[in-house]
Amino acid sequence: MAANNRRMSGKKGAQVGSGGQRRKGLEGKGPTPPAEMRKGHKKNRIATSKAKQTARRPAPRGRGGKGTSELVVGRNPVVEALREGVPASTLYVQQFIDNDERVREALQLAADRGGINLMEAPRPELDRMTNGLNHQGLVLQVPPYEYAHPEDLAAAAADAGEDPLIVALDGVTDPRNLGAVVRSVSAFGGHGVVVPERRAAGMTAGAWKTSAGTAARTPVARATNLTRALEAYKKAGIAVVGLAADGEAELGDLEALDGPVVIVVGSEGKGLSRLVGETCDFRVRIPMPGGAESLNAGVAAGIVLYEAASRRV
Repeated sequence: MAANNRRMSGKKGAQVGSGGQRRKGLEGKGPTPPAEMRKGHKKNRIATSKAKQTARRPAPRGRGGKGTSELVVGRNPVVEALREGVPASTLYVQQFIDNDERVREALQLAADRGGINLMEAPRPELDRMTNGLNHQGLVLQVPPYEYAHPEDLAAAAADAGEDPLIVALDGVTDPRNLGAVVRSVSAFGGHGVVVPERRAAGMTAGAWKTSAGTAARTPVARATNLTRALEAYKKAGIAVVGLAADGEAELGDLEALDGPVVIVVGSEGKGLSRLVGETCDFRVRIPMPGGAESLNAGVAAGIVLYEAASRRV
């Protein structure tokens, strides 16, 4: 009896249990994160060192210059960017993040692609990087785009033994329109796209996504002055054709599309700027029986590129 008494508590009332903590401790914690994400792992130290070296390394300057780096913020945007093959240098993941399907997919896509540093960062650091945007624990760094020089596009056509087929954008500020034009140029065998350095859309993550991967093989050149770039093309024997609603020629009647040509597309609504319009050899209109006042840059470029490509078959 004394032995039994020694096993019994002298306290009255309910006994304090674990509160389910032991049972929770037995539950799975999801898949093991990649080695690059595991603090203290050799690969984590290597990835961290590479990321710091990349941040300190000065960017090389190409003939067409480089854009600026960009951050894609939020779980859905990051996953979509990785799915579409948007170039990326570093994927930042918040410490102690809730490991849902999007986080797992982002980590898997980054690991499968290779060449993307995986960095774990505390939430305050991600808040600082994104200026307080709702990053949801995922931030993807897109490296600066390396632009070609306008002369490179004509040179590439000459190397291939083809007449240059180039699209220049005047006043187009929506990156999605730029991406759509890049996609059309690639589809119809064009040699690249020229954009002005200022007041124009650049090759952002949005442009990459809209291009559906074609930006990887279709160069985009940046011109310090678009008018001078067009004049240089003219001196090289390339016809410059501007699209305008009040153009003197109709698309189907323009013989200039048979040979080397630069197609200049203006912004929706404003069209071509005065100086660019005066520089064009021809101003052509697209017949629209439906009565629409204008087309966006991506659609207009696609129509003219199809016309030019069909004559080259």
